[in-house]
Amino acid sequence: MTATNGLAGRRAWAGLAVLLLPTLVLSMDMGVLFFAVPFISTDLRPSGTQQLWIMDIYSFLLAGLLIPMGALGDRIGRRKLLMLGAAGFAAASLLAARSDGAAQLIAARALLGIAGSTLMPSTIALIRTLFTDPKQRRGAMAAWTGALTGGATLGPVVGGLLLDHFWWGSVFLVSVPVMALLLLLAPLLLPEYRAPRTGGFDLLGSGLALAAVLPTVYGVKTLAVDGLSALSAVALAVGLVMGALFVWRQRTAAYPLIDLDLFRNGTYSGAITVNTIAMFAMMGFTLFTSQYLQLVKGMSPLTAALWALLPSVGVGAAVGVSGALAGRVRPGHQMAGGFLVGAVGFALMTQVGPHSPLALILTAAGILAAGTVGTMTLTADLVVSAAPAERAGAAAATSETATELGSSLGIALLGAAGAAVYKSQLASSLPAGLPTEAARVAHDSLGGAVTVAAGLPAATAHQLLAAAGSAFTSGLHVAASVGLVCLLGAGLLASRLMRHLPAAGAETAGTAQAEHQAQHRAQQAEESVTEERVTEEPVTMELSA
Repeated sequence: MTATNGLAGRRAWAGLAVLLLPTLVLSMDMGVLFFAVPFISTDLRPSGTQQLWIMDIYSFLLAGLLIPMGALGDRIGRRKLLMLGAAGFAAASLLAARSDGAAQLIAARALLGIAGSTLMPSTIALIRTLFTDPKQRRGAMAAWTGALTGGATLGPVVGGLLLDHFWWGSVFLVSVPVMALLLLLAPLLLPEYRAPRTGGFDLLGSGLALAAVLPTVYGVKTLAVDGLSALSAVALAVGLVMGALFVWRQRTAAYPLIDLDLFRNGTYSGAITVNTIAMFAMMGFTLFTSQYLQLVKGMSPLTAALWALLPSVGVGAAVGVSGALAGRVRPGHQMAGGFLVGAVGFALMTQVGPHSPLALILTAAGILAAGTVGTMTLTADLVVSAAPAERAGAAAATSETATELGSSLGIALLGAAGAAVYKSQLASSLPAGLPTEAARVAHDSLGGAVTVAAGLPAATAHQLLAAAGSAFTSGLHVAASVGLVCLLGAGLLASRLMRHLPAAGAETAGTAQAEHQAQHRAQQAEESVTEERVTEEPVTMELSA
């Protein structure tokens, strides 16, 4: 698997390909399901509340269980947890595809979230195990990031194509052969790693982690849909209280899920912080791009998804350039440069109008994604590199949890800001004589305006759509401006917090070898403890005799 010089061989790179399989499936999930919702609604007839739970229960449990599952993988074995999760994900996918009622589908989606929470931290931690050489590990993390972003882009396209030819359950069956292939190849190509002397598993801490993340994510999503309300405020308050209790538990537990001392490491905490800010900005703006293509430009969802593939070309190039620069440029400087590129994309977004050429928003989206995703490769590598090998699973899970929260906050807060601007501007530009109910629906959202316009005379409809499109792009400009400030701030933070880190090429030649030897010593220590227990047993028996 790894040569004596610490460099990974062909088998390790083949193992990386296996790890990219679940990464791709997980990132495709929400995009694939998006197209299936209308068909599910027609077939299963869920209530409005049930439909929301079909969409959200997966992400709620995924985010809430990442930290416990990352810590569990460190204890029982990362490959074992990966394979258990893959088997569970495939079984839950089959259950979802064959659901004959909304309640059964919600249960299946919940199981998918639980299984999915085992996969992401396991893949990142196993990359740390496979690749001890820093340069090779950065290349592996670049591939992992590419699979993550590529899956998110491909999800809507795959979902649209499947539903053109098959029933809605087919969107869940995509993952079954992928997980079957993972189960077949993982024992052959992936090493097992179980941290020595990890102690017991903190069940109370796991419950507190779930109790902290679930209401927080729920509160943020409720805030995004309904605005500030008593329900969202209570949910966020409960999440914060549970979060404080979780931190207290981790400080006092004999065997905590995460080592809070890691956050004193500027590299670890800095990487998580700047990555969370970047995801806040990028994911918070994604909804504006898709709405612009579909509702302002009048594209079908599948057509919009196909056009959205173009910016991914820039993402692929950025991941490659990021890996090439890692040996020449300090990580802090490289991350600052990436965020600056992303900020240029946001600046271009502020120039997008209702009648702008399609090339403008696609170019802006490509530049934004290229700059931001290029830095994600570095932050992911810095997180697992800064943590001890035996804590890599929990460290990666903490980073992924922060990413989920940053994404949810971005969608909620940037969406709320854009909606406020839309409503404010449209209120003064609605066509005269519009019926009260129609005006209310159009005032709520751009989608409502498009629906209302379909039932109006041509002249009035044109006037309404023009006013709504202008109001929406004004909101888009505000969200882009906030994103621009966020990325500039993330760039400044990265250059400051990571200024002590050398370029990959400047690292000593013995770094990878030292880490490889450290892992070897840890394994020898574990074997030594086992031998001591074996030799102590007859002595104890002899004394008792």
